[in-house]
Amino acid sequence: MSDNDDTTPAQYASPPCFMHELDPDFQQPLSDWSDVRRWRKAERERLIAARLTISADIRTTMAKRIAEGLDAVIGNVAGKMISLYWPFRGEPDLRGWMESVNERGGRTALPIVVEKGQPLIFRAYRHGDRLERGVWNIPIPAEGDPVVPDVVISPIVGIDPNKYRLGYGGGFFDRTLASLPRKPLVIGIGYDMQRIPTIYPQPHDIPMDAVVTETGGPA
Repeated sequence: MSDNDDTTPAQYASPPCFMHELDPDFQQPLSDWSDVRRWRKAERERLIAARLTISADIRTTMAKRIAEGLDAVIGNVAGKMISLYWPFRGEPDLRGWMESVNERGGRTALPIVVEKGQPLIFRAYRHGDRLERGVWNIPIPAEGDPVVPDVVISPIVGIDPNKYRLGYGGGFFDRTLASLPRKPLVIGIGYDMQRIPTIYPQPHDIPMDAVVTETGGPA
């Protein structure tokens, strides 16, 4: 996963080659971290813009298929604490599936930004609980002690074949996963059009355990 566009330098073992002359889709590795940061920013903007062109009706259909894929990956949700998210900028809306988790004996939570540069915390949430506005005006649970999720479901901006996630650039997700007392099952969710050849992962980036899109999962 990569929300983190801080100052860690990129390291690559191979020098530039001439593959771009043989394959027009070939992307020459970036060897400088400032170039990687610029590339990630541009790619992030491109992918979000493309996601926002998908109509609401089509996104609803895609979200239903993603929910089916999540059930296939997670299995029985009873007794599990599952962290989701409040949909933002065209992300799959899984709030209906969140309600179904609670109906089936599971519990759900939402992530909360506490402070820039610090890990997220999670608070339990189910439909009807009081919400307040958090960072970017995204609703968050207004009260409750932090919980530790068994499953963390993260929306992607982009995803590469090794399940490294391109996020929004704040670094929150990788810090959070590194700080948890036990490792959860980490699932990235998004649309097939968000698959990209690489995100130029860094040593601090943590890959997803599985990726679910509208065409199924895990992948």
